[in-house]
Amino acid sequence: MGRRLTLILGGARSGKSRYAQEAATRCGGRVLYVATAAVLDDEMAARIVAHKRERPHDWELLEKTSRVGPAVAEFLKHRAIDVVIVDCLTLLASNVLLALPEPLDPGHAASALDAEVAELLGVWEGGSAHWLIISNEVGMGIVPPYPLGRAYRDVLGRVNQRLAAAAEEVIFLVAGLPMKLK
Repeated sequence: MGRRLTLILGGARSGKSRYAQEAATRCGGRVLYVATAAVLDDEMAARIVAHKRERPHDWELLEKTSRVGPAVAEFLKHRAIDVVIVDCLTLLASNVLLALPEPLDPGHAASALDAEVAELLGVWEGGSAHWLIISNEVGMGIVPPYPLGRAYRDVLGRVNQRLAAAAEEVIFLVAGLPMKLK
């Protein structure tokens, strides 16, 4: 299939991960699944276990909560991969923002997440794999009542736009149904 970028957007529990996994299976070849979730509590630990059960056992796994681009680049030095799934940018953004000092400066938050996405795009551009990046569309709901929530929504919305511009294909999922936007 070759170097290609697909952005998969949708709300929580819209079927994004399942769609990405099915797309990777259709592509064939060796798959690297990049998990960005941090185990912060028992509920998240259970979600991670459930996600692992849903994936084919022969897929490679890289668990990284930040600086994902360099970690993927290092991984790809040692293994040939045809498809990379990044699941998900939503949690990666959260990890990046929560690591910043408080009170959160929106400009610093935007720069930190932009740098993370630039690293991801740099690795994708320098490689030959088909990348599937999953992210939540968070701009369709109410305005968050607190500064961190508003900053998160704003910076994630901007990086989603950046990825959509770079992607050859953008898919939006609602209730498990994919809509091709690009």
